Amino acid sequence: MSKNDRKMAAALKYDRTSDQAPKLVAKGRGYIAEKILEVAAKAGVPMRSDPSLVQILCRLDMDEQIPVELYRAVAEILAFVYAMNERRREQ
Repeated sequence: MSKNDRKMAAALKYDRTSDQAPKLVAKGRGYIAEKILEVAAKAGVPMRSDPSLVQILCRLDMDEQIPVELYRAVAEILAFVYAMNERRREQ
């Protein structure tokens, strides 16, 4: 497997009471990506696959807010996460 074929993962954190925009809190390839996904799954964090967005997010520095150009893409993911959380609450 080439370096470019390895799995990538990124994690965002957003607190609407204190953050102006979501921040990158984890990123990695290969083993690190697997660990990010494993920790998120164990914590019940909703996940969504978007390889193009992950590639862009992995270029950011840790704790960096996402750039304005990514607001729309990340807003779609946040809407997905909020919907998943709502479904869990209803169950």
